[in-house]
Order: sequence, then structure tokens, then C-alpha cells
Amino acid sequence: MKLRFPNLLVSLWLATTLTTAEGNGIGSLRSTLLRANPALSVHQRTMLEREASVNPLQPTLRAFQFWRRVYPIVWDYRLTGYWNRIARRNDPEGRAKAYDALHTKHAPDALKVILELRGIYVKIGQVLSSRADFIPRQYVDAFSALQDQVNPYEQDRIEWIIRESLQSCQELDMEDVFESVDEVLGSASIGQVHKAKLTPKYGGGTVAVKVMHPNAETQFANDFKVFIGLTNVALSGWGPIVRELETQMMTEFDYTNEANDLRHVRANVLHSPYADKVIVPEPMVELCSKHVLVMEYLSGKKLAEDIELKLARIVGDIDSARKVLKAKQQAMFESKDVGRKKKKSLFREFSEIVGESEDGLPLIHKTAKAVQLMSMMRDVGKKLSLLLDATGHQIFIDGVYNGDPHPGNVLVLDCGRLGLIDYGQTRRLTKPDRLALARVVAAVGKHHPDVHEVSNAMRTFGFRTRDGNDDIMAKFAALYFDSDAEGKKMGCSSPQIYLLRLESIDPMIEVPDPAVFVARTSFLFRGLGSILQQQLHTSAAWRDHALLALATDGEGRQLYNLGLTPIRAESST
Repeated sequence: MKLRFPNLLVSLWLATTLTTAEGNGIGSLRSTLLRANPALSVHQRTMLEREASVNPLQPTLRAFQFWRRVYPIVWDYRLTGYWNRIARRNDPEGRAKAYDALHTKHAPDALKVILELRGIYVKIGQVLSSRADFIPRQYVDAFSALQDQVNPYEQDRIEWIIRESLQSCQELDMEDVFESVDEVLGSASIGQVHKAKLTPKYGGGTVAVKVMHPNAETQFANDFKVFIGLTNVALSGWGPIVRELETQMMTEFDYTNEANDLRHVRANVLHSPYADKVIVPEPMVELCSKHVLVMEYLSGKKLAEDIELKLARIVGDIDSARKVLKAKQQAMFESKDVGRKKKKSLFREFSEIVGESEDGLPLIHKTAKAVQLMSMMRDVGKKLSLLLDATGHQIFIDGVYNGDPHPGNVLVLDCGRLGLIDYGQTRRLTKPDRLALARVVAAVGKHHPDVHEVSNAMRTFGFRTRDGNDDIMAKFAALYFDSDAEGKKMGCSSPQIYLLRLESIDPMIEVPDPAVFVARTSFLFRGLGSILQQQLHTSAAWRDHALLALATDGEGRQLYNLGLTPIRAESST
């Protein structure tokens, strides 16, 4: 496919013209307004923002900026691919080294493009950063910065958005509601979160305020078109995935929806077995709007950061801790016989990384630290099990869950509980879909799954392959809802390669919409597991919840049996 660039001279002229205009008239006017009294200037300021948001030249300029930076990367990979096929046809090690060098060279460049353009590119980078077994490790390392290090918008710009939201939606002055809007807690693709202090009139407590970035909705809509173009050029097979992501993500641009979802999920958690172990922040719905979400502040650290800091106290410093984590992650990524290949002990890994030189630690100290490592990893396993259990309950019992559980959305709170935040992609399952999914997971999650039972459950849910191959359908089920282990046993270095191998045998031609985000949630949990050094099997973790759903909603069971042996409430392997 030929890449169609805008006319280069026209694009350069437009870029130069707009830059000059921003630096002169428009930029000077903006600077004047920024220095003005917010109470007097907010109306004019937001009018300028609205005019900028519908600037017809902006999408073209962003597309030009994207392709100007990305196409050289794409071309470099293509040239290397051509050369590998010609000169390294019989040299797999040489081909691997060539690609590894490319990954090292271009991962920082890709991160720079994302940080410059922001928007949808940040969101996609966040998702990819949690899949250490899906993209090369160099990109995972680079994109991990996107979990919480995206440059935020200026404080005064954010305060104006809060001020206008309160004035236009609640007819309140910002000073009546907030004593202060303080530091940025995190900045991501759509918005950023600030810690804030309420006035005594509104309780005087500390809250988190999520503010949508200016022009985010328009920018996302345009950027999706550009990224779909990239899938046609360089990411074969990604087009349908990106289109589905577009459909789902364009619903995130109204924080009143998220506030209501938070309230709903929080109520479910409070009435669940996890009420004393998991917290979902309470929204202050009366202060929320399309662009601003005010909610309870949860004090704690992100799960991955908490583990890194605990490990640093054991091994001596943060750099050594990161080295241990990356070594474990890479070993898991490269393991092809998952579950059978004997892995190194934590003591062995600790010894290799800290070293056994003459100035190394005495054996007794290393033994003590190895015991500490084992204790820490048991704690990690418990937290991941709790996270999987709570999510399984939300999916199969409540039918309402977070479709975007990436590592930045899980906190270890000061009180010891887990905090679940960011419900912008809350998904809902109807009762028939929930039961159909439960039947699939109950079958896949057995210790020795029955191929025909799994494939029949998948077809009942709405999955279709070209040839109806039961074995391939069962493998698709495991890939979507359980683990990547089978692909690794077959020598596939990533889930994408494994997926392509399955598609080459009996391609999937129909996937039910409700399955997409559950499968994505399973993939994200597996990615989180690899970051935290745990091999996860989501169906095995969710099977009890699936069986409970089937047992308690008995009137729906026969609809989905279609001749299958009824699944009893008690688990059997």
C-alpha cells in the first residue's frame, strides 16, 4: 500500500504560518488572557479554546507531524525485513540480532512521538506497556513511562476548566468549593488528576479532581483515523482491534458517566465479599460535569511501584530492584515450556544480580534476603489473587467491571487494602451474555479442559471460525480468556504470532462484542502478572465465579446448554 502524504510544501507552509501566528497575534492575546483575572477573563479564554478545538487545519498538521516522525521508523523495519529475507535467510540468530538492534534504536523515538502528540497515542502506549509478552521489551521499557509520567497541562489552564465547569454546570464559584487545587497525581491520555482541598462548606476533606484535557475528544477522533492508516501500512491485522477500541473509547468523554459508574461499582463492592479488602473511590456527583470529576482521594502507591520499592529495600537500591524485575520479566517472556521448565529460584537470581565476588554479601545475609524475597513474592501473589477474584466477581456476578485494568489503575493503599481507580471504560454484560461467558470460562478453567465442551461453549457465545475446527476454537478460547502458555509451548514468541498461527489454520470470522473487553481485561491482567513476575491463568482464577453465576441464575442455564453436560455448582476437574 502506498502512503499518501499531504503535499509537503503546503504542509510546511501551513506549519510555519500557524507557528508564526501563535508566536505573534494569537500567542500574545493568549498570554494577555492568561495573566488576567480569571473571574474576568474566563469567558473570553474558553471562547478561544473552542475556536482552537474546531481549527480545520489541526488534524492535517497532526497527521503530518505523526507521519513525518513515524514513517522513517516503519521504513527502517521494512528495509531490515527485506534484507533479512535476502541476506539472512538461513541465519535466524542474525535476523533476531538485527531486529533487536532496531528495537533498541527506535523505542525511544516512538516514545518521543507519543509524548509530543499525546491523545490516543498515549492510551495505546499504556496498553502496550502492560504487555511484556506482546511487544519487544525495549518498547515495554520505554512505554512504561506513560503509566504516570505524561507531561500535564499548565496549572492555570486546568483551574480555568474547573472554574468554568462549576460556574456553568453548578452555578458555583471555584473559591466556594475548593480551598486549593494542588499537585498533579497523574496525567494520562484524556485527562489529569489533581489533589485538592475542599472548603468547610463541602466537608473540608481531601479529594482527587480529574480534569479532561482541552480538545481531547476532537483530537482523539482525528487521531484514530491516522492510527488506522498506520495499521494498514505497518500493523497488519490491527485494523479491527483499533476500530473496536475507537468505538469503546469515544464513550469516555463525559465524566458524569464515569461518576455514575463509580457510584454503581462502589455500591457493588460494598455488598460483595471484598468490601473489607478493596476500595473504589466515592464520587461527589453534585460537583461533577462532562469535563470534571471530583471523587474521594485514596492515599497509596501504584501496585508495581509498591513492589519495586519493597524489593529495593531487600536488594539494596532501586536500580538493583529494577534489574531483578526486568530479568524475571524477560525470563518469563522467553520461556517456551511454561509450567514445565524449571525456573531459577529467587535466591539464585538474587545471587546472580547482587554478585558473589569477594566483596559480596556473606552467605547468611544472602540467605536472609532470599527469605525476604520469597515472603515478598508470596505477598505479590496474594494481591494479584485478590485483584483477579474481585474482578471475576464484578464480571460474572455483578455484570459491571473495569475494561481498562492497567497497572496504573491499581493502588496499594496506606491502610493495606487495594484501591481500584479510573472507571472511564466501565463495561456491562447482559444476563444472557454473562451466562454464556461463564460457560466458556468454566470449561476453559478446568485443569484438563475438554476440547468439545470448550468449542461448543464458544460457538454458543457467538464465536465462529471458517472451518469449525474444534481444536483451534478451544485454543482461541484459551488465548482470549486464560493464558498465552499454549502458544509458548508451540514456540510462538508472542500472543500475536500465536494468533496469526491459529488464524492461518482456521481463521476466526466472528467475535461477539461482549467478549472483546473481557478478553482485553484478561490480556491486561496477564501483562500485569508478567510485570509483577507472576504467570496468570485468568480462567482458572475466575472459574469459581463463573460456576456460581451458572448455579445462581439457573433459569438461564438450559438456554446455553444446547446438549452439553450441565455444569454443576461444585467444581470438578
